[in-house]
Amino acid sequence: MSQVNTQGIEERLERLFGEHVAEGADIAVTRLPGDASNRVYYRVVGGGASVIAMVLADADPHKAAEEISKDTGVIVELPFVNVLRYFERHGLPVPRLLYDGQHEGVLLLEDLGDLTLLEHVGGLDNDAREAVYASAVDHLVAMQAAACRDRDESFLGFRRRFDVDLLYWEFHHFLEYGIEKKGIEVAADDRKSLDETFRVLSERIAAMPEVLVHRDYHSRNLMVAPDGLAIIDFQDALLGPAPYDLASLLRDSYIALDDGAIDRLVERYRLGAEGQGVGRWGSDEFREWFDLVSVQRNLKAAGRFDYINMVKGNPKFLADIPRTLAYVRKNLSRHESLAGLRALARYVEALA
Repeated sequence: MSQVNTQGIEERLERLFGEHVAEGADIAVTRLPGDASNRVYYRVVGGGASVIAMVLADADPHKAAEEISKDTGVIVELPFVNVLRYFERHGLPVPRLLYDGQHEGVLLLEDLGDLTLLEHVGGLDNDAREAVYASAVDHLVAMQAAACRDRDESFLGFRRRFDVDLLYWEFHHFLEYGIEKKGIEVAADDRKSLDETFRVLSERIAAMPEVLVHRDYHSRNLMVAPDGLAIIDFQDALLGPAPYDLASLLRDSYIALDDGAIDRLVERYRLGAEGQGVGRWGSDEFREWFDLVSVQRNLKAAGRFDYINMVKGNPKFLADIPRTLAYVRKNLSRHESLAGLRALARYVEALA
């Protein structure tokens, strides 16, 4: 596994900050808490200015993605920079790029502060919380509407997609790390049945209307900045099923929303997408799509959390697995089209 080389990084960041942001200032560099990515972040402060420095594990754009995806062309630019420039061109709220040092593995970005959507809504009542989430839904519709208007083929988001193979792989990621890597043996008949169900559901999800997908549009990747919500961690953007980002936001592994609020926010997205030309879908049809995609997304996330613990030695996300699987359990009881997944309950207590 590639490791971020932080040797001498503070001196490098001080030099870059002095050259591009605040020449001659007294500079302080602080490493920020990490997550599961292969990037390290620093806050650099001096001369009344503050920036976030993203230090990459590898400046090679081919090695920059955290998520599995398929690219249909040669990647010559760091995905983060490519996506940021496209979003910025369409007025989406993303951090400004202050210094593009992708060739040397360092970017300097606008400092949006430390307040995530997750932290912000924790102290709000239900109405205020829903209002903030309504803004997040509106940003999502705006992102997808921009992609409908501007089909710029240099944008990496149009060259990668959730296809059947990728969705199928993500289902198996849960089976592998959420069950089998824990020493739990799945009966041959169940494994065969689950495999068939994974394939059928992957085909059904891949056949849903396709839009631009952030891929990790949730409460930890939306910042509460002075001017409103801002979007981060967008480098894995790709084409995917219409409900995917909405499922990521509303069936979030890190926070549980009121069911009534979810119902209203799903409908807000559907009507917003219709109004801005993203797509026109019936309410019942779209809600079923949302639930199916939620199950796929939540299983993948739970498997990923176990993977991060087992392979990367980071147990930080294990506490979020019960909430994530509770969503799955509820949807498995709600939809007969998901009956083939109920065999998972024999091996995962949280799904029983």
